[in-house]
Amino acid sequence: MTTTVAERLINPAPIRTVHVGPLRVTYLPDGLTTMNARAWLPTAPDGFWSRHSEYLDADAFVGSVGGLLIEYRERAMLIDAGFGPLTFRTGVGILRGGGLLDSLAQVGRDPAEIETVALTHLHADHFGWLWQAAPGASRTPFAHAQVLVSEAEWHHRALAAAAGTTAEMLDVFAHQVRTVADGDEIFPGVRVRALPGHTVGHTGFVIGFVGQRLIAFGDALHSSLQIAHPELSAVVDHDPMGSADVRHGLVAELTAPGTLGYGCHFADVQFGSAIPATAGLMWQPHRFAAP
Repeated sequence: MTTTVAERLINPAPIRTVHVGPLRVTYLPDGLTTMNARAWLPTAPDGFWSRHSEYLDADAFVGSVGGLLIEYRERAMLIDAGFGPLTFRTGVGILRGGGLLDSLAQVGRDPAEIETVALTHLHADHFGWLWQAAPGASRTPFAHAQVLVSEAEWHHRALAAAAGTTAEMLDVFAHQVRTVADGDEIFPGVRVRALPGHTVGHTGFVIGFVGQRLIAFGDALHSSLQIAHPELSAVVDHDPMGSADVRHGLVAELTAPGTLGYGCHFADVQFGSAIPATAGLMWQPHRFAAP
């Protein structure tokens, strides 16, 4: 059955796969978040959401929560590790996780095969399975893997407490952490891209080789609406002005030929590109073949 773009805008993403050269890149759902849209983007002008009501489900903004699997031949890594087996009410909505390991199994991978988990930043909906074990398990599923975090993010990790990250959570996997810098290649065809603003050391990743690339931009953008409105910062952005500057540059970059973007918290329109619109730019979701 074909899903319309309108339906995709108000539902979290399922497992979705794209190919970038020899790399197979798959979104693995862990859960979802529903948020009060007006609270999440507090600087949106009056009437903004009435003009964009197609993005809302019963007045709530729906976002995806999960991880990104990158496979090169027999090797595999993850970008982010979901929220884990929790349901949590935030100040602006609800976060639910727990499905990442099932998603991994559905694509034929075992946690033991993941050699690296690279984190965009240290908010708990991105490292959940690094500090929590599956029910009945004695250790976390990625306890064997190296965990990559930007040097700035790790150095300033105490700042993540403002978003609910505790030292006790980070202590579980601190011995696995290796810090990385802008431009580092961390896996075949995967390079670190500094995108500060959402957090001090927030990081994206450029995936691919010459002529074709995918930019996984983490929480630099939370909604595909921010492609057209990069001036709108999320309430949790550490540096709203800095994050807006990053978004403006990123959105322009997403118009380049051969460039695909991945927004981890977008609804079921995570993969796509920026294209010209009547006024400025807009997000064009990637078209997937009907199952």
